[in-house]
Amino acid sequence: MTFNRSTAVVSPEGDRLYTFEYAASMTETSIAVVQVYVQLGVIEPTGSMLHSREIARIAQIQRLRQDLGVNLVGAAIVLDLAQEVAQLRAQLEVYRSQPPNPR
Repeated sequence: MTFNRSTAVVSPEGDRLYTFEYAASMTETSIAVVQVYVQLGVIEPTGSMLHSREIARIAQIQRLRQDLGVNLVGAAIVLDLAQEVAQLRAQLEVYRSQPPNPR
């Protein structure tokens, strides 16, 4: 990994990774909130950094909690189920796009 003093680094795979501080700033939370989400397994860090999809997940959790009053565990479940539905829809589209199997 290439480290510098900015809020992001680039992993060997070419992914941009961000600091907890940057994630907290972008999601209008605190570093402590980000750390709690990591400790509870709600988001998954890459080392001590976060991928942009994890920052987006923090923002989505915050919206569910603030706008709908969903608790933290409920918000994580909602996002996990939404991701699973999206994956199943993608698999269904692949299945539908395949030619029929002649018997």
